[in-house]
Amino acid sequence: MRTIAEEMLSRINAEIKLLNYDNDITADDALRMVKFITPLYSQLRKLVSDYVFPTNEDEILFFKEIKPNILDKYLYFSKVYSIEMKCPIGNNEIIKEYLNQELEELTRFFRDNLDFYQYYRSKSTYMDNLYFVRKKTDIQLLLDSFQYDRDPLFSTEYDYKIAKILCNEMLRIYLNQRLVKLGNTNQLEHKLQQLDKYIFRFTGKKAYLIELGYSLVSSGDINNGNVEIKEMMNFLSTIFHIDLGDYYASYIAMKERKDRTAYLHHLIESLVKRMNEDDMK
Repeated sequence: MRTIAEEMLSRINAEIKLLNYDNDITADDALRMVKFITPLYSQLRKLVSDYVFPTNEDEILFFKEIKPNILDKYLYFSKVYSIEMKCPIGNNEIIKEYLNQELEELTRFFRDNLDFYQYYRSKSTYMDNLYFVRKKTDIQLLLDSFQYDRDPLFSTEYDYKIAKILCNEMLRIYLNQRLVKLGNTNQLEHKLQQLDKYIFRFTGKKAYLIELGYSLVSSGDINNGNVEIKEMMNFLSTIFHIDLGDYYASYIAMKERKDRTAYLHHLIESLVKRMNEDDMK
């Protein structure tokens, strides 16, 4: 199944390359790609609906990585076609307002799905058996998955949402380029600042965050202790937008320090100081 799906993806990517549009895409180009992808996607649906994956790992790989990389392109070109067809006729200011509203939708999706976005971008795996295996339906997850074609034989709880994340990243580039051509750099910067306010950056030393990560894993308080150091470091790297590098080497250096838990002591002191200051107010 993986080979078949990857061959389909190669055909789609080859067709996209033939367009040579470099994000300067027309409604006709988008419609052409929708028509090209639709029968392939339908074929994939039929094959997967009748297919039993040999292992959970194979099924997770398909629904977490392979299918979303096909579906995202269908969603992207469908949305571009819709945007271009609905684009108002008028001066640049009218078109800018319209495109900025589309950007705002991307911001809203990012904000509403921040937890899952962080899970996916941190390469976490602890929920994969729930998110990316068929027929493990949870009503709350189902209500939150936004799936337009809820098919229990061809979808899981969150494969559509990954495709939507990937689609939105392409749409952001497309919309930004359209706005830049209209001379909308100031409004574009404002939109990027809106997205940035939902992003937290760790501005201390990398060693501090690594010490905190090892502490959280060692406590057993994350996912009842079912989390690996690598998963935690990937998660912290993603949510705080920092490359932690060789965290194991940092851990070894931490063990050799005179004060092995210097950052944790600093956190305690900072919190106690804050409490004392609050008491004095």
